Amino acid sequence: MKKISTIILTFVLLFSLAGCENTSSNNSGSKDQNKKTIVVGGTPVPSVEVLNQLKPILKKKGYDLQVKEFTDYVTPNTALTSKSIDANLYQHIPYLEQYNKEKHTDLTYTAKVYILPMAVYSKKVKNMNELKNGAVIAIPNDPTNETRALKLLEKGGLIKLKNGDALTKLDITENKKNIQVKELDAPQLPRALDDADAAVINTNYALQAKLNPVKDSILIEDKNSPYINVLVVRKEDKDKPYIKALNEALNSPEIKKFIEEKYKGTVITAF
Repeated sequence: MKKISTIILTFVLLFSLAGCENTSSNNSGSKDQNKKTIVVGGTPVPSVEVLNQLKPILKKKGYDLQVKEFTDYVTPNTALTSKSIDANLYQHIPYLEQYNKEKHTDLTYTAKVYILPMAVYSKKVKNMNELKNGAVIAIPNDPTNETRALKLLEKGGLIKLKNGDALTKLDITENKKNIQVKELDAPQLPRALDDADAAVINTNYALQAKLNPVKDSILIEDKNSPYINVLVVRKEDKDKPYIKALNEALNSPEIKKFIEEKYKGTVITAF
């Protein structure tokens, strides 16, 4: 009898556990289906400005959008990984890939949105040829944007580089003008123009500093840049209904029109 009781009890426990697992799974799916508030992070210009335009579009789909503003390139991904936000819009694909590699994360992107062409600015010269021997040029210090900046300087004829996709100033192979490359955090670059001879600045920070990459730069990337800014999410969330709604809103005709009219070519749509 004891053996029979033990067997019966074992089956009861197994079915109870299975029931708990199914309930938990159903609750998780139900939670995603019922999620009506989406929190998305971005840097001030242009991502936060673009994200704010999504609010009425998403409202029609039954979602409330909360936009959280960040001022650096690391915190938005940290916030996404820790689940304090649901998605972010501020980074290009090479940056995301490098971040995942360094931080051992598996964040992914779901929508291509726009390109922010990187450019060289100066308060001291009007073109690249006027840069003198020993000129100081400030560039971003994060791996992907440093590579991008150095390649732009190479395009401008100032330096030559080793082949590769993860370059630093140590990879300069020819520097006839003895250019001094100064690596800084990207948000500091507009302020560096007061001291440096030139600076290579990401468009989001340039726009914040009232610099127009088309009108104010002395060298700019062309429109075939591979550095497309994307909507980034946690991998497990990429197919959830609220992320699909975000994708559709970001790639909508309304957002395309807003970007084209607001930024007049300084931000280029990628959809």
